[in-house]
Parts: sequence; C-alpha cells; structure tokens
Amino acid sequence: MGKILSIDYGLKRTGLAYSDDQVSIAHPLKTVETNLLWDFLNVYFSENSVHTVVLGFPTNLDGTLTDSTSHVKGFKKKLSKEFPLKNIVFIDERFTSKIAKQSMILSGISKKKRREKGVVDEIAAVIILQDYLNK
Repeated sequence: MGKILSIDYGLKRTGLAYSDDQVSIAHPLKTVETNLLWDFLNVYFSENSVHTVVLGFPTNLDGTLTDSTSHVKGFKKKLSKEFPLKNIVFIDERFTSKIAKQSMILSGISKKKRREKGVVDEIAAVIILQDYLNK
C-alpha cells in the first residue's frame, strides 16, 4: 500500500506532510514555495508510492467559502489532471493554523522558530493529514 500526502496549499507557501507506511501517523515533510510546488511533486511522486493526496479545504467558521477556496479548487483540478491515478480528497482545514501555533507553543518551540511561517504551514499539513487518518 502507498503512502498518503497531505497538502496545506497557500498562494506563497505550501505545507506538506506524509503518512507512515502503516498509514496511521502523519509526519511533517517540508514547506515548499508554491511556485516550486509542481517540481517538488513530480520528484516526490516519482520517488514515493503515494496513492492518496489529502488537500486542506479552506472555509470560514460558518462554512462559507473563503478567498482561498477557489485557488485550492483550481489546484485540485490541475493536480487531478497531472496525476490522474492519485485519489485526491478534500478535508476541512478550519482551525488548523491555530492548532498548529498552539502545538508549537506546547511543544516548546522557540519564539524565533514559531515566527517562521513555513513551520506553521508544515504543522498544519500534519494536522490535516492526522484528521483524515483518524476518520
């Protein structure tokens, strides 16, 4: 069985996480500048057996769409076209950035490291993937 890749897509940066071989635990992978994301994904998919991509779906607290939602939908459409054999699923990403920031504080990550926005994106991708795995 292949792994699962989680993507917290952003216009500037994209956080990535992956599942373990047993598809039970999410691990941080990295944060990629979004303009370099396609190159990264091509290499990653060629080197790893990934069967499912979990994509964070942005909505407001009341469930309405955000300004980012259309960008994420467009990304999913292109992802489906570029990698037609991958199962691509959306999962609600509400609160993931807040949970990521709180997790960083609780785990003792320094203020300097917490200011690095890429770290938050990466941890948010882990949270998105772990939510998916828990379901």
